[in-house]
Amino acid sequence: MMMARKQDVRIPTYNISVVGLSGTEKEKGQCGIGKSCLCNRFVRPSADEFHLDHTSVLSTSDFGGRVVNNDHFLYWGEVSRSLEDCVECKMHIVEQTEFIDDQTFQPHRSTALQPYIKRAAATKLASAEKLMYFCTDQLGLEQDFEQKQMPDGKLLIDGFLLGIDVSRGMNRNFDDQLKFVSNLYNQLAKTKKPIVVVLTKCDEGVERYIRDAHTFALSKKNLQVVETSARSNVNVDLAFSTLVQLIDKSRGKTKIIPYFEALKQQSQQIATAKDKYEWLVSRIVKNHNENWLSVSRKMQASPEYQDYVYLEGTQKAKKLFLQHIHRLKHEHIERRRKLYLAALPLAFEALIPNLDEIDHLSCIKAKKLLETKPEFLKWFVVLEETPWDATSHIDNMENERIPFDLMDTVPAEQLYEAHLEKLRNERKRAEMRRAFKENLETSPFITPGKPWEEARSFIMNEDFYQWLEESVYMDIYGKHQKQIIDKAKEEFQELLLEYSELFYELELDAKPSKEKMGVIQDVLGEEQRFKALQKLQAERDALILKHIHFVYHPTKETCPSCPACVDAKIEHLISSRFIRPSDRNQKNSLSDPNIDRINLVILGKDGLARELANEIRALCTNDDKYVIDGKMYELSLRPIEGNVRLPVNSFQTPTFQPHGCLCLYNSKESLSYVVESIEKSRESTLGRRDNHLVHLPLTLILVNKRGDTSGETLHSLIQQGQQIASKLQCVFLDPASAGIGYGRNINEKQISQVLKGLLDSKRNLNLVSSTASIKDLADVDLRIVMCLMCGDPFSADDILFPVLQSQTCKSSHCGSNNSVLLELPIGLHKKRIELSILSYHSSFSIRKSRLVHGYIVFYSAKRKASLAMLRAFLCEVQDIIPIQLVALTDGAIDVLDNDLSREQLTEGEEIAQEIDGRFTSIPCSQPQHKLEIFHPFFKDVVEKKNIVEATHMYDNVAEACSTTEEVFNSPRAGSPLCNSNLQDSEEDIEPSSYSLFREDTSLPSLSQDHSKLSMELEGNDGLSFIMSNFESKLNNTVPPPVKPKPPVHFEMTKGDLSYLDQGHRGDGQRKSVSSSPWLPQDGFDPSDYAEPMDAVVKPRNEEENIYSVPHDSTQGKIITIRNINKAQSNGSGNGSDSEMDTSSLERGRKVSIVSKPVLYRTRCTRLGRFASYRTSFSVGSDDELGPIRKKEEDQASQGYKGDNAVIPYETDEDPRRRNILRSLRRNTKKPKPKPRPSITKATWESNYFGVPLTTVVTPEKPIPIFIERCIEYIEATGLSTEGIYRVSGNKSEMESLQRQFDQDHNLDLAEKDFTVNTVAGAMKSFFSELPDPLVPYNMQIDLVEAHKINDREQKLHALKDVLKKFPKENHEVFKYVISHLNKVSHNNKVNLMTSENLSICFWPTLMRPDFSTMDALTATRTYQTIIELFIQQCPFFFYNRPISEPPGTMPSSPSAMASTVPFLTSTPVTSQPSPPQSPPPTPQSPMQPLLPSQLQAEHTL
Repeated sequence: MMMARKQDVRIPTYNISVVGLSGTEKEKGQCGIGKSCLCNRFVRPSADEFHLDHTSVLSTSDFGGRVVNNDHFLYWGEVSRSLEDCVECKMHIVEQTEFIDDQTFQPHRSTALQPYIKRAAATKLASAEKLMYFCTDQLGLEQDFEQKQMPDGKLLIDGFLLGIDVSRGMNRNFDDQLKFVSNLYNQLAKTKKPIVVVLTKCDEGVERYIRDAHTFALSKKNLQVVETSARSNVNVDLAFSTLVQLIDKSRGKTKIIPYFEALKQQSQQIATAKDKYEWLVSRIVKNHNENWLSVSRKMQASPEYQDYVYLEGTQKAKKLFLQHIHRLKHEHIERRRKLYLAALPLAFEALIPNLDEIDHLSCIKAKKLLETKPEFLKWFVVLEETPWDATSHIDNMENERIPFDLMDTVPAEQLYEAHLEKLRNERKRAEMRRAFKENLETSPFITPGKPWEEARSFIMNEDFYQWLEESVYMDIYGKHQKQIIDKAKEEFQELLLEYSELFYELELDAKPSKEKMGVIQDVLGEEQRFKALQKLQAERDALILKHIHFVYHPTKETCPSCPACVDAKIEHLISSRFIRPSDRNQKNSLSDPNIDRINLVILGKDGLARELANEIRALCTNDDKYVIDGKMYELSLRPIEGNVRLPVNSFQTPTFQPHGCLCLYNSKESLSYVVESIEKSRESTLGRRDNHLVHLPLTLILVNKRGDTSGETLHSLIQQGQQIASKLQCVFLDPASAGIGYGRNINEKQISQVLKGLLDSKRNLNLVSSTASIKDLADVDLRIVMCLMCGDPFSADDILFPVLQSQTCKSSHCGSNNSVLLELPIGLHKKRIELSILSYHSSFSIRKSRLVHGYIVFYSAKRKASLAMLRAFLCEVQDIIPIQLVALTDGAIDVLDNDLSREQLTEGEEIAQEIDGRFTSIPCSQPQHKLEIFHPFFKDVVEKKNIVEATHMYDNVAEACSTTEEVFNSPRAGSPLCNSNLQDSEEDIEPSSYSLFREDTSLPSLSQDHSKLSMELEGNDGLSFIMSNFESKLNNTVPPPVKPKPPVHFEMTKGDLSYLDQGHRGDGQRKSVSSSPWLPQDGFDPSDYAEPMDAVVKPRNEEENIYSVPHDSTQGKIITIRNINKAQSNGSGNGSDSEMDTSSLERGRKVSIVSKPVLYRTRCTRLGRFASYRTSFSVGSDDELGPIRKKEEDQASQGYKGDNAVIPYETDEDPRRRNILRSLRRNTKKPKPKPRPSITKATWESNYFGVPLTTVVTPEKPIPIFIERCIEYIEATGLSTEGIYRVSGNKSEMESLQRQFDQDHNLDLAEKDFTVNTVAGAMKSFFSELPDPLVPYNMQIDLVEAHKINDREQKLHALKDVLKKFPKENHEVFKYVISHLNKVSHNNKVNLMTSENLSICFWPTLMRPDFSTMDALTATRTYQTIIELFIQQCPFFFYNRPISEPPGTMPSSPSAMASTVPFLTSTPVTSQPSPPQSPPPTPQSPMQPLLPSQLQAEHTL
């Protein structure tokens, strides 16, 4: 049987009858109990097919129709369902009811009229052709609905659903209903068919009714109850399936789910379907103008749409759609509203920006005011219909103007009020800013350089704090500080010019001694302009050093008035006044064959030189001509990419004399090649006469690297290029320059600028050093120099107008751009006058070296510096040379009203009277003077012409025949010497086979480059590099060896005086007569020889030369450059001031036949007011004399006499100045070691700082707690701080930190809010104050010896062995510190502190060598390299890790550089523990000071 049943595939069919209270309104109330809704929901569960209204009141025709078919039951149709055990079954649903006649309101009469209770319990139903019922609307319109008949016209009922309405039905008593149900149940029970009680309308159910219904069911045996709600579709299927399982006994018992639990599940299902449907709508509907018909078609196939419509119906779906559309529209309107409201403040600012106009207007009045504005319609649109958000304007996206009716809304009024408040606040803030600026300007406490923290209390008040943000008044204060600092610097520069006499009397050169620097500060110290920069001492010192550089090296570029230097103005005026005719080119070519030719070297490896050469040639004409400022020049290019020592790559050839060089690089390797090549070229020409390559103008260019125009690499290349350019003193161009694009290295504008610079350099060379030909000199009767002061408040155009506009004014023949020729009637004859118009600083160069018949010196009557420069110039002019003083005034009225002008005029007249010169004044308001005012002066010049020329000739003859020890003049012997004006000299270094005292003066090998590099502590100003090698080459301060000269005999006639203009010499010495141009080129040159006595010079003892220069990369700090060497023993001399003066004294005694004229300083009391300083320094300063100073002083004090006696500078000086100079003297004795002082020792005695290391550590805590706290704080907050350990901390904060820690060892650094630099500085100070350095002195010797090992791996192991010998306390602390520095170096991309930079900052603190010994000075580079190795190889030294690989192609460490870069020395510094006994006279390689990594020496230790 079981097998047969399983194989029976027929679907079981069950006939179910739904019964319950029915009848008239009196019996059932105004509404039924929900039998029809229950059947409807079960048969057709879709929400759209569910109907709540199923009436039982029918007309006779409807009752007789085929649907009702005169029966009191309805056939709902056939339903297929899958039960819980997944077995499908069919159910025919019948509803037993009682239809009421709509006329009589009594039950319709049917064929078998029986009471409802009996009829409902019938198990056999028959009705032929009875149709399936859908809804009330079907009655009478059966043809419009599906017509499905009841099968076979009869049904056998299998079970009953007994419905009980538990809602509060109108006009119905629940107890009566329950009584009716009880009777009905009794009737149904007789059929023995299964019965399930169904509680309907539970969504409106009454708790008591439900409870009573359950009580009724419990009173019946095995009667199950299902709580349902047809409206909410809850448990409807459960009721029918429960009955089916009761009918089929083989099925398991159904689990009855309580109503509220089932309702919750149904609600969750509906909510999920709703969420999915809303998501579908939001995805499809984006525009608020969409309609339901089109959107529903789009969603028809979507399961989200189908599920929701099935559960909730189409109307609810449409309702949600409409809600979404409304939301979209609202959002669209709000967006437009926000845009309008955002634009409204802009409209207010544009239309009503004036507070005075609207200050008291309400929003309504302001609205009327807006309509009157011309640009009203640009901002607003007036709509015909309002409000704007209810019109089609919301969809007019092209019109962004603001609807004017928006002004009537509250937000618009608020914005208007905000606009008013903003204008009022801006007015108040502007008033506060003005008041704050006035406070700054009027407050006497605000001085240049004063920090904001110090100035805050003097200028801030409550209003400033209330109305101004900190950034605002900080910005105002910063700008004000910049203004007053710039002004103070300008005034201080003017002060330096006002003391020009002092600077020239001190005979400053490239190595100013500390004594001379002390005198300068002593003389200027009481000046208010000096004190104004008291808080900017570093910048003030930098200005002084910059001015010294100008005095020693005067050019247009170093002129304080640059770019408004007089020389540049004069060149422009003369070049624009005279256009040289083409037929003069042939004549000019005799003296300078390259006058219209530019020879340019292009240096760059890897194709850079060839590529740029091709780009430049592309800009030239077909015949290689280049146009500059409208003039055609022949351009010759020489690209070089290989070894410049090879002839094929040499900078110059017999047919190519370079005028400039473009140096190209795009990587570290190409930059190294450029630096190496420049060094090689300069070394190759130092021993030759044509050594002008030393001063060849250079331009360093960083060219584009394809595919890499940004990032850290580019930034690093730019920095290194700038640093090397500053060392080379050349122009630097980088890719940030405008106009450079892909594929172009340098644009046409920049090429033109470079070529213009080369032309200027050529003109500078011809400005002073060019010597006129004999023919030109013979054609000139008088040579007069007109001197003008740079920066004077007058126009050079107006002053020179009468000269340049004169009919007799012509271009000079000598090729100078600063000279003109005049033909003027003087006396009975016309005279040809060569008038050179120069600045004072250019005139210094020719004051003693050139034949000048007279000087016309201009000065401004209202500028002290102008007259001071005039006095400094006249001091060294011989008293036989006529002088014309010209004072420039603002007119007679100004002279009367201005005390300064009156005093300067009076002083100028007195100077003219005392020197027997002439004086005149010219008002600048009427500068169109005439040349006639100088005619009396010209007559004086003619009268004194012969004696001036004879004296000049005598000077040259005396110098040529002198047997003194003088080798070369000091740069100040004649005047400041411009390196760019050096002329090729016949006495330059050149090995000669007939040299009597020749030594090996060839260039030293580069292996000794590092031997003179050292580092030392220079007070608190930071690390200073002792790197004079390259600077010496740049400044050409090292004297060349002298070749012996045989005696020369001269025969002169009066007519040969025109040759006496001798060009300026490259080494500062005037040419002898024997080297004048009349000698044949290949003939005998007497200047190549000297008398034997002339070549023998006492060797100088060891000296230390110091030259301090301001450096751009040190942010106002000063780099001190030292040259530690010994004097040369080859007869070259040392070039000190003392030698010159001694030599000149001897020369004066030996050549006493002719009496020389005196200088104007001896005739005029107003000249040479600082002359005492000249005599006091005549024997040289401490720095110049070195260790022998004390010996010479002792000899002088013992009355040592003789021709070579050294006169102590203390004589003829006032005691106050003598004391100052003594205090500035450097003590050459080695000082006794003293305990290391604490930075706070002056204020409190510390028990922690400055004590031995063993007292602050224990075996349990081997690291000092202070060091541990500092390093933890730095690693937590400061690893990314740029310049950590290089940038100094505030000293007062460091002192405060140490003081607080001394009182409380548990000090929390984070709480105290100390800066990272303060903590870093305090940590370094801890080691500086230890009585003994952290690296013991005896260990330092072993470390140096270990570092000498050439093999890298053996060297590191040797250093590690030495490290193990450290005392335990020192080893643990050293390990802790080095590990920390290693961690800091790993962040070098952020903090810019590589292991090399850290070693530069830390080695003096950790090792503290004794700088009084030469061993320590020569080993300083080794010390730094050792510390760098410890930092780099920290894992190897302390944690037994393998040795790490050395850096790559451009190593950052010096040691790596020495082994990888070919142009650096390969010999360690420490290979020479003591200084060389006879250092070569030529400076060593400049590579080391050029490396960018060596420029990190400004940190204060």
